[in-house]
Amino acid sequence: MLNDITSACWFTYLLVFLTDIGLTPRDAAAVMLSGQIADGFTTIFAGELIDRFGHFKIWHGAGSALVAVSFSSVFGGCLPCQILGTNSYTVQTIGYATFAAIFNVGWAATQVSHMSMVNCITLNSTSRVVLASCRNAFTMVANLSLYVVAFVVFHVSTSTTPVDVEIQYRWIAYVSIFIGCCFVGIFYLRTKEPRLKQGVQGKSCSRISWSYWFKKVLYYQVALVYVLTRLVTNVSQSFLAFYVINDLQMAQSSKALVPAIIFICSFIVSVLLQGFTWTGQRLKLFFSIGGILWMFCGAGILLLPRSMNAIMYLLSVVIGIGNALMLVTAISMQGVLVGEDLNGCAFVYGSLSFMDKISCGVALYILESYQNSSPNLQGCSSIVSCFSVTRTGLGLIPAICALVGVVVTYTMDLQTTTPKPLMESLLA
Repeated sequence: MLNDITSACWFTYLLVFLTDIGLTPRDAAAVMLSGQIADGFTTIFAGELIDRFGHFKIWHGAGSALVAVSFSSVFGGCLPCQILGTNSYTVQTIGYATFAAIFNVGWAATQVSHMSMVNCITLNSTSRVVLASCRNAFTMVANLSLYVVAFVVFHVSTSTTPVDVEIQYRWIAYVSIFIGCCFVGIFYLRTKEPRLKQGVQGKSCSRISWSYWFKKVLYYQVALVYVLTRLVTNVSQSFLAFYVINDLQMAQSSKALVPAIIFICSFIVSVLLQGFTWTGQRLKLFFSIGGILWMFCGAGILLLPRSMNAIMYLLSVVIGIGNALMLVTAISMQGVLVGEDLNGCAFVYGSLSFMDKISCGVALYILESYQNSSPNLQGCSSIVSCFSVTRTGLGLIPAICALVGVVVTYTMDLQTTTPKPLMESLLA
């Protein structure tokens, strides 16, 4: 919950926040890229060390502490500026980039350890999908919590100066950290750590080398599908606030309301997915449905005129459904890839997360860097003249990624063990 609520704030509001306080789009993108790079490399090392030594909860706890301490500095103002007594844009960019990197180091350690626990809790394919679905459902809860907080803050306070903007986001960050830390406490009190070194039927297994995974075609297929799925969700989330405010000229509260609708629908779908018995073919089918839904949404976003901006609420419903279908099944494909090779699962999640973070960081940096060359949208009279980097980034990029993901999915050979139905829903 702490990771997910801060991640939602990171992808939804970081670029908006930094540009609102005066940084150029390129500098704002550089701050995000620094965090993504730090996150990517940390996942590799964290995955290797967790596979070598285990201790999921220690890694989770250390990462959570680092997230809680550093996240407030990402949205809480420029600490180096206060120390040096200057508001230079260069110092601001370096300061925010430094704390963004620290935040993502902690985030990566928490993420890899938590995702690795799923495969060590159960070997049953259906149960793994249900755990991924449950995990995704609480990701939606975390996102909704953020947007409720953001909606209240944006609704009750106005921002006319960069100082007002910093105060708004400081409140959002502090409340998010508090909510996340409450759930971290529940996690530590109520969750028993599985034994990483315990093999199938109690047999001890040796640690699996990196080269073992690189020889498997399925590793590259799952990696590509997972990275494309993350590009769909993260790129769309990062440009959504810009799109509804600048391109569609909706109310300021829509920056929280539209994402909230998306995650409410994702939560509902994540809960419903627990009722299925899962096979490799069913994973491929549901992923494809989610990808096709996103293609239609991408076309809708590209063609939606400002005068019909209310349709964005309907598109938000479909986006939420597509996100849940793609994300739950893409993560579950990783479980199929790992299978019973538990002593290498942290490396799988770490390496795939590395590719995810680097690709998302580079994509967002390139798109945001071209924001300066976007046309002036004020008073544009037609859809063509209203095209912007934001509209393209939100509509075209995720749709293309979804299309490629669907194509790659149909080339997979997902062999699962004989699935067993879940006796009781985790979220019942």
